[in-house]
Amino acid sequence: GGGPGTQLTYIKRKINVYEVLDEEGLALIEKNTDTVLEEIGIIFRDDAEALQLWKEAGADVKGERVHFPKGLCRSLLKTAPSVYTQHARNAERSVQIGGNATVFAPVYGPPFVRDLDGVRRYATIEDFRNFVKLAYMAPSIHHSGGTVCEPVDVPVNKRHLDMIYSHIKYSDKPFMGSVT
Repeated sequence: GGGPGTQLTYIKRKINVYEVLDEEGLALIEKNTDTVLEEIGIIFRDDAEALQLWKEAGADVKGERVHFPKGLCRSLLKTAPSVYTQHARNAERSVQIGGNATVFAPVYGPPFVRDLDGVRRYATIEDFRNFVKLAYMAPSIHHSGGTVCEPVDVPVNKRHLDMIYSHIKYSDKPFMGSVT
């Protein structure tokens, strides 16, 4: 069978991003985040490499709990690129993340689907595969998504493997990792 037609180009955003918070609201969130990260920290279970990396970056590591001095995370975030390419298996379908390019992808994580008879029911792995195929065939969708629905007929401890396999088998567009 044939694959999708020519992938449509990005919609270029020409208007400013809608600001949900004013500067005062953003400052309050950042202040409270700094407090939580510094005083409470984050536990990294069974990950000696991550603990070592945080220690080398200047964090205070106590056992498996990492405390972040005020400003450390913000300074590390500043080193991340504002635009990057997420590579697809088919290089022609790689996408630019960031900048003024809008990337369209399917919905993420619904546990229910509505079938062709109009019945709302829990999603299955077959539904998941079909959604991946639909995203692949749609030239206006740049990305095949991640957890396009939650296939509850697959045990949770292996569900993520079946979902990733479906993205690889049924699409050559980029995709997100699946979590359940």
